Amino acid sequence: MGQGTPCARRAHGDRLGSQGNAARRATEQRGPKVSKGTSKIAIISDSASDIQPSEAKEIGISIVPIIVSFESESFKVGEEISMDEFWRRLTAPGAPFPKTAAPPAAAFTAAYDRAFADGADEIISIHVASKLSATYRSAEMAANAHPQAKSIHLVDTATASAAQGLLVKRAKRLADAGRSAGEIIADLDRAIPRTHVIFFLDSLDYLKAGGRISPARAAIGGLLAVKPIIDIVDGEVVTLDRPRTASKARERFMELVGASPVEELTILHAEAPDVEAFRAELTARFPAIGALKPGIVRAGAAIGPHTGPRGLGVALIRT
Repeated sequence: MGQGTPCARRAHGDRLGSQGNAARRATEQRGPKVSKGTSKIAIISDSASDIQPSEAKEIGISIVPIIVSFESESFKVGEEISMDEFWRRLTAPGAPFPKTAAPPAAAFTAAYDRAFADGADEIISIHVASKLSATYRSAEMAANAHPQAKSIHLVDTATASAAQGLLVKRAKRLADAGRSAGEIIADLDRAIPRTHVIFFLDSLDYLKAGGRISPARAAIGGLLAVKPIIDIVDGEVVTLDRPRTASKARERFMELVGASPVEELTILHAEAPDVEAFRAELTARFPAIGALKPGIVRAGAAIGPHTGPRGLGVALIRT
């Protein structure tokens, strides 16, 4: 996740106190148009969403790459380094722990310019949690300085990875259906508090390497075979449970996922070799989830350095 100082969640300078207010610029100063079907709306996000370039091109969204660095080498995620290469470098023996950084504001300016040049009347720019990355702040700087600032609307998803991706693709479907910017932002505002990444880790080693937990805690967790189950809530990583052994973690994970009905879901994994069997188990256990025909997303540079390989989970939006 982003290495920049996490910025407070703000809308027009006012602090927000709940996830439901994560959508930005929906009203007040910029006031998106409300008449249905009158505007061409472009959807822009960042590569923390783990939406691959080929999929982004297919569905018609623009992705601004975050930056990942392995010591002195830096790469634009999805443009200069592939998912395969990222994981090869991360898991290589003796590999340095990577650092991630937000795209510069100029990258967002260029994306906004292209969208308007391609005929967009308005832009909805949807980003990784501002508490996890400075990416939202970079987008905000670019939007505020843009000549068409009143037509650019920012959304802080308060999440990351495939959960962010679900929200981005949801916005695109609504835009394609002719919904106005105001209607799309209002829908996201309602969906964000119901959006989760429920994920269980195979090891604590990468959390230790990234400074997320102390070496002592990692050592104790390793001895006890702890398999933490995590979520991202209001832009912060929280631990839902700490089962001991992989089988107990898997069973507890199933309980958490099945706790209440689900509207959208995708499988998320960090180079887990049994991801197909995992999907089959999940959909067999919960037929309503099976009916959603969930796809599979590989975790990338946003959360991969902290989860390490072999982690499994889901991104979901509850009803």
